[in-house]
Amino acid sequence: MTDLSHLARPGAEIAVRVTPRASRNAVVVEAGAIRVYVTVVPEGGKATAAAVKLLASALGVAKSRLTLIRGETARDKLFRLD
Repeated sequence: MTDLSHLARPGAEIAVRVTPRASRNAVVVEAGAIRVYVTVVPEGGKATAAAVKLLASALGVAKSRLTLIRGETARDKLFRLD
C-alpha cells in the first residue's frame, strides 16, 4: 500500500477519487492524484466507509480523525484530517 504519512498533518484537506467494485483494495497515487480502490459496492455508504478505512491506514492515523467534507455519494471526495 502507498505510504501517505507525509500528508498527515492536522487541518490538511485530502482529495481522493474512490472506485467501488474494484478487484482489490488499494490506495494509489497517479499523476499527483490519490485514488482509492475498494471491493465493496457503493450502496448505503459501504464504499465510503471502506475508503475511509484504507485512507486512514495509508496516512497512519485513526479513521476517526478523518472527516468527510464533500462527496458523500460522489466518487470524488474531500476529507479533512483533524
